[in-house]
Order: sequence, then C-alpha cells, then structure tokens
Amino acid sequence: MQKLFKYNWQVRRDWFEWCESVDEQELLKSRIGGPGSILYTLFHIVDVEHSWIRGLQGKIETEMPPFEECASVQKLRDYSERCHAEIAPFILAWNSGMENQILSDKNDAGEWEKFRYGEIMRHVLAHEIHHIGQLSVWSRELGKGPITANLIRRGLFDR
Repeated sequence: MQKLFKYNWQVRRDWFEWCESVDEQELLKSRIGGPGSILYTLFHIVDVEHSWIRGLQGKIETEMPPFEECASVQKLRDYSERCHAEIAPFILAWNSGMENQILSDKNDAGEWEKFRYGEIMRHVLAHEIHHIGQLSVWSRELGKGPITANLIRRGLFDR
C-alpha cells in the first residue's frame, strides 16, 4: 500500500511541475467533469488525503484553509508539502495489523458510520488516481500532454 501512496505523491509532484508551465488563468478556470479548476482539483486531492489520514491518526479534525489562500501553484505546493509531512509517517508505518481497525465518522446527514482503516486507505488512493485522470483530460484540452500515469519506471520497486 505504501508503494501506491509513493506513486500518488510522485505523480502529484509532477502535476505541480506541469502547472508551472500553464497560465494561472487556465489553472483557475472552472472545468466540466470534476470538482472545479485544475488547481482546485489538486487542492481537493490534498485535502481529502489529509483529512482521512488525520482521522486514522486519531487527530481532531482541523479547519482546512480556504482554497483562495492556496490558489497559486507555489502556495498549493507548500500546503501539500505541509500536509504530506504530517501524514507520511503514519502511512509509511502502515502494517497489516492496522487493516481492520475501525474509524467512526459522521456522514453529511450527521449519522455515525464505521469504516475499516484498510478501506479508507484504499479509498484515499483511488480518489487521487480518479482525479488525476480528470487532470489528464483537461491537460489535453489545453493542448499539453498529461503527466504519465505509469506505475512502472518510477523506481518504486527497485528494492
């Protein structure tokens, strides 16, 4: 599971680099088929990962900054790095004994739901991959090639 998180983190860093070559107005333009703009989608990816993993760590939910405070490539990259620094140790310490631990969480209707830690970890992984696919479509609409989604050739399995 850690390899897939490392994959997502590499791809996300590549997308931040890709964003540096695109006009900021294009990055902030509202798009069809996703949560919003290119930058907002990256913000959403970071926020969802951070929020769920903090929950698994037993940390009290904190107020995320409004998107407007992160609405540039560098500010969003900085926010992503801060969130990453906080949650990476938990993810990298993941072991099979954590798989069936339970997290209770309130849904939008205010009702309590229970989730296995392993289910949440896989949800976070799939969530980012899903939105990266949307970024790939939007990059083609801009006439730019997307970041490769290949898992191979990233050096993740060299050891």
